[in-house]
Amino acid sequence: MTKKFFTFVWEVAKIIIIAAVIVIPIRYFLFQPFFVRGQSMDPNFENGDYLIIDEITYRFRAPQRGEVIVFKSPQDPSQRFIKRIIGLPGETIEIKDGKVIIYTKGEPQVLDESDYLSDLLTGGNIHITLAEDEYFVLGDNRPFSFDSRRFGVLPEEDITGRVIFRAWPFVSATKFEAPIY
Repeated sequence: MTKKFFTFVWEVAKIIIIAAVIVIPIRYFLFQPFFVRGQSMDPNFENGDYLIIDEITYRFRAPQRGEVIVFKSPQDPSQRFIKRIIGLPGETIEIKDGKVIIYTKGEPQVLDESDYLSDLLTGGNIHITLAEDEYFVLGDNRPFSFDSRRFGVLPEEDITGRVIFRAWPFVSATKFEAPIY
């Protein structure tokens, strides 16, 4: 009886060890779960949404405009925020008269966000040029979002990863891609 018990315990331990060897690297180096807290990304992401974050893509390519990312809070690195990338390194961002204007190599482009925003007015009066490792991020719920308009530019090193999938609520399960501007 004792031999059967120890055999059973050893088999269970092997399963747990094998599962840990598979799951832990995936969880800590490739994909990470993230719960949305707050309304800064309404209506596209709601409080309580369970998201899967891709942590590996940005090791091979730079973040792109329109991607939704998770990053360390500039004020408290233990906290994570979710926002949309608006400005890329080297660009100048201007928010004026409710519009977001991107200057790339001196050429202005009014950002068309009609694919993901219902209220296209962006508050603020900002004119900022990004360094080679800085991004400008905004929440989709512009009137109530704590974003680059308040805390400034986002250093690339603070980016955790990009949102690739909403897993919960199940009826809203969706794969996410950057919009085409």
